[in-house]
Amino acid sequence: MPENEKPAEPQLRKLDAHSLRGLAHPLRIRLLGDLRLHGPATASQLAERLGESSGATSYHLRQLAAYGFVEDAPEHGKGRERWWRPSQDGTIFDEALVYDTDPATRGAAEVFLAEIVKIHEQELSSWLGEAHTWSLEWRRSSELSDFSLQLTPEQSHELVLKVHDLINSYRDLPPSEDTETVRFHTHAFPVRTK
Repeated sequence: MPENEKPAEPQLRKLDAHSLRGLAHPLRIRLLGDLRLHGPATASQLAERLGESSGATSYHLRQLAAYGFVEDAPEHGKGRERWWRPSQDGTIFDEALVYDTDPATRGAAEVFLAEIVKIHEQELSSWLGEAHTWSLEWRRSSELSDFSLQLTPEQSHELVLKVHDLINSYRDLPPSEDTETVRFHTHAFPVRTK
């Protein structure tokens, strides 16, 4: 990418109460995440990868489509095969949904957040279990760190946005022979120490 050119901004979808209720199911979250990570797929391919029945994946893909999270990928299909792709690059969770006056919305927010935590935990556990199969170079390039900082809410928010900007600046780098998909998890939250 030329030095003066900004990286393309990812297309993100901010969840509202309606769309959250359409996404807040563990299998739907996993389906959408798999499509974003691995690209277009059929319900059968997703079922095999996720250890589900193709009937379940097909039903939940149609629900995701009804809420605008996935769409047909006709350029991949042949014959009667139906391929799906994500409609956006990512999802933005609005913290206000946790405090919504509607108990159904609050419940959906809890399901969504709990599944995200579970997925992060599974990805980290998988990495730890298979790290020995990667080269020393990749092992040195991975990280499991945590930091404790004294920040105001505004400073914490500013730091989160700067981390996002930095990660997004790497999004459009051209692939090379040794390029692999790298997952970054960010977690920022206050803790009571007094």
